[in-house]
Amino acid sequence: MAIVSQSLDQWREILEKILQYYAALPYRYGEVATYVVVSGDLNHYMLMNEGWEDGCRVHGCVVHAEIRNEKIWIHYDGIEDGITSELVAAGVTKEHIVLAFHPPQVREYTGYAIA
Repeated sequence: MAIVSQSLDQWREILEKILQYYAALPYRYGEVATYVVVSGDLNHYMLMNEGWEDGCRVHGCVVHAEIRNEKIWIHYDGIEDGITSELVAAGVTKEHIVLAFHPPQVREYTGYAIA
């Protein structure tokens, strides 16, 4: 069943809202900014850290999600409890979430979409 553009817009809003929540949380140590990056086509969502902590450079992806093939693909999720439960709580069905950080042969056991 194909999703309608309204659902895509809702997913985009949900993803951005969840990531904005985490971006607003203060970083515990150092001078590190956390921000949300959304691709121009509105299909890639990243939560990034950037700054300095104890004289060391901090720069990296905390979360990377993508809307692809009528599903939300979670490529990387560095949030302690993950964002998948928040997506489900916001109304995204497990059948529309792919835990892409798991190998394809493992995904069938996760309770989420395979691909």
